[in-house]
Amino acid sequence: MQQDTITTFKTQFEEEVYTGLTAFPKHLSSKYFYDALGDKLFQDIMEMPEYYLTDAEFEIFETHQHEITDFFLAGDTPFNLIELGAGDGKKTKVLLRRLSEKTKHFTYQPIDISQHVLDGLSASLLQEFPKISVVQQQGTYFEALERINAGNKGRKVILFLGSNIGNLLHKQAIVFLSQVQALMQEGDLFFVGLDLKKNPQTILDAYNDPKGITAAFNKNVLARINRELGGTFELDNFLHWEVYDPETGTAKSYLVSNKEQTVTIDKLDLTINFRPWETIHTEISQKYDDATVNWLAEQSGLQVTKRYTDANKLYANYVFQKKQ
Repeated sequence: MQQDTITTFKTQFEEEVYTGLTAFPKHLSSKYFYDALGDKLFQDIMEMPEYYLTDAEFEIFETHQHEITDFFLAGDTPFNLIELGAGDGKKTKVLLRRLSEKTKHFTYQPIDISQHVLDGLSASLLQEFPKISVVQQQGTYFEALERINAGNKGRKVILFLGSNIGNLLHKQAIVFLSQVQALMQEGDLFFVGLDLKKNPQTILDAYNDPKGITAAFNKNVLARINRELGGTFELDNFLHWEVYDPETGTAKSYLVSNKEQTVTIDKLDLTINFRPWETIHTEISQKYDDATVNWLAEQSGLQVTKRYTDANKLYANYVFQKKQ
């Protein structure tokens, strides 16, 4: 099925592609959806009427911005507003605008693995909010949080928006939340966006739009392998397939081979055979209810102290603190 095992890889992308496509069942990480094309496709997804998540979280910020920012201020004591995976900061700017009107006693520290993303965000913030102190933090979430902790022991308000935590199964989410909890002090806040359980058809429609934008986004991981690793994937030979289990709240995305086929990847010296209807698992998107969120918090040494939701109760932002 594949050639002799490669012992060295030039990039993490190479290693994870090799590992995922030689595993059974096959899998690829959704983090590799994102390159210049993938970023554009995701922006298009967020504009789709079926993709309710972005609008619902934006509505929460618009509706509850006074209460949320007053909670962050905690008597106007200085604090660091830290955002994990900041992106373009569109939603965060609603809160930044309100905070900039209320106080100068905070520093916004966006964390992102992409320096390009951080530079673009910083440039837009300088133009829109020139008085806000912005300190970029390039790197992984925990590398950056540890740097911030080492350099400044001040109070932290940590943002993790867009239901990004939904890309983790519950056991993985507990590990992630526990790692964040270990870097928090008493008085720190962890503000997390979570997609709620709802009509299963609403969820399926959000990940399988009629225009095929989500399908193109899912298949972009194969297109990246072609572009960057010399792959020979024929994208039309794979179906985008979404399933949702309302019992567990887990939505899963797959690429399904619609025929028997062979794909080669030159840079990995790899040949992969696909059986008809064989799958590549690419993404999960977890949906939550209050009982699950409280259980995750309990398992991670956290407690829920606030909850904000949109009018249709599609989505919620939870505020966690260290368990007393």
